[in-house]
Formats: sequence, structure tokens, C-alpha cells
Amino acid sequence: MRYHQLSDGSDSRLAVSGEQGIYDLTAAKPRLSSLRDLFRAASLADQSPDAIASRQLDDATELSPQRLEEQRRVPVDADEVWAAGVTYEISEQARRQESTMPEIYLDVYDADRPEIFFKSTPSRTVGPGEQVGIRADSEWDVPEPELGVVLYEGETVGYTVGNDMSSRSLEGRNPLYLPQAKVYDRCCSLGPSVVTDIEDPHSLSLSMSIHRDGETVYSDETNTGEMIRSCEELVSCYRDHNAVPEVSVLLTGTSLVPEDGFTLQEGDHVEIAIEDIGELHNEVTTV
Repeated sequence: MRYHQLSDGSDSRLAVSGEQGIYDLTAAKPRLSSLRDLFRAASLADQSPDAIASRQLDDATELSPQRLEEQRRVPVDADEVWAAGVTYEISEQARRQESTMPEIYLDVYDADRPEIFFKSTPSRTVGPGEQVGIRADSEWDVPEPELGVVLYEGETVGYTVGNDMSSRSLEGRNPLYLPQAKVYDRCCSLGPSVVTDIEDPHSLSLSMSIHRDGETVYSDETNTGEMIRSCEELVSCYRDHNAVPEVSVLLTGTSLVPEDGFTLQEGDHVEIAIEDIGELHNEVTTV
């Protein structure tokens, strides 16, 4: 099933897309007003989120696609967002090219331990249609389209689309600047939905395009099958020996990197699409 976290300005609502249509779960069960509520109910009942949602469909209000689009999409309700690095060959190449110390990336791509780092908090995370940020003190900024694994108490419950905004100029100067290059205001976008029934997260087409003044200045696509790590391996490394929060998202690595010399500008529009999950749209602003 595909779940949508919505807001009408005052209340949070949870909708679900099924084979028969789109339904407002909150109308059927007011206490199911967020994905967190659904995951918590599923955990308490020792059932899947889809089983809990399916029982409410008879009493849920059907939403038209137009009505769904009129609702503001909010980001996945995650306490923390973490991310993996150098999980695609192109990411290893880009990191080495940008860095003044490229040798440190030589062994990360095929090492036993993947790179896992903290990415964002709720206050720094934006949703579909909201603005992502580029740092005013950075000269080279790019979006990074990524498959996001949604976790409840450390266990995978679904998948979403993520944009891991990055300052390549800061990270390139010194790898120790990675937290500043990755964690700042509006540094992460998640959405537009969470899908729970992805059969194989390692065979999804993924694309990104960037538009400026009505022109497409970047467009490319790839497949999550190019990822050298499995989602299970990345989740295990993130979760083990770590006090994970109730709801978290783990971004699985950068699969598309604009060519050297390209940098985002204020007003650019970024579109990221992942097969069977949806399209994430954000405009760029300077922070």
C-alpha cells in the first residue's frame, strides 16, 4: 500500500492508496492521523501496517485524486534521518574527484563496513513542494536522489524518496567538514509517500531532473540495482550498537551525480522519481 501524510493547515491526516482508490484513514479512525500512529498500532497488535489499514477501509472516506493534490503533503514523520555514503560506484568517483584527500575514499566502496552518517532532524527536513536549501557559504551544491528505507523501532516498514542535499565544496575541502556539508537548515527532503509492499528495493528505476528558468539543465536515470550494498546490510549497520528512535529513515546512497562544474541556484526546481513510490518535487532556496 502507498501511504500519504497530509495536512490541511490545522490537522494531520493519513491517507492510503489501494487498488480501489484513495482513502482517508483518519476519517475512519481519528487516532490514525500519522504514519507513526499506524506503525505503533501495527506493532502493538503484532500485525503489518497494511493489515491495520485494510480493516479501516470500509469506514474510510474516499478521496478523489484532485482532493488528494489539494492537501499539503508533509514529510515522513521521522525522528531522525541517517544516510549511507559511497554505495554506488559513481558516488565513489565523485567523492574522490571533489576531495583534496581522495585516498580516504579508496577503501570505502568495497570495505566490510559501509559509511553511515547522521543526516537530519525533523526541523531540518522538508516535504514535497517545500523548499530545500543550499548554504550561502558554499560554492558547489547538488541534490542527491536516494531510496529511503523507513524504519519503525529499527525494523523496515516501507520505502520513500529522499533528497540528500549536499555542499560538495565544503566536503571537498576537508572530509571532516562532512557534518557541515550535510546537516543544515532544509538539508533533506522526504516524500511524497511511503510504500510498504515493494517486492525488491534493489531493482527500482530512479531518475532526477533539475529545471532552471523553464529549461532542463540536468536529467539522468539509474537503477537501485547498481547499489553495491543491500538495504538489509545498511539497516543492520545503522541499527547495531545504536539507540535508534521510534521512527527513522535511512537514505541508501547517491546514485546520480551532476557533472563537475554544475551547481544548484536559488529558484531551481528538483524532481526525483523512484519507480512504484512516486515523484518528489522541491524548489531551491539559499539558507
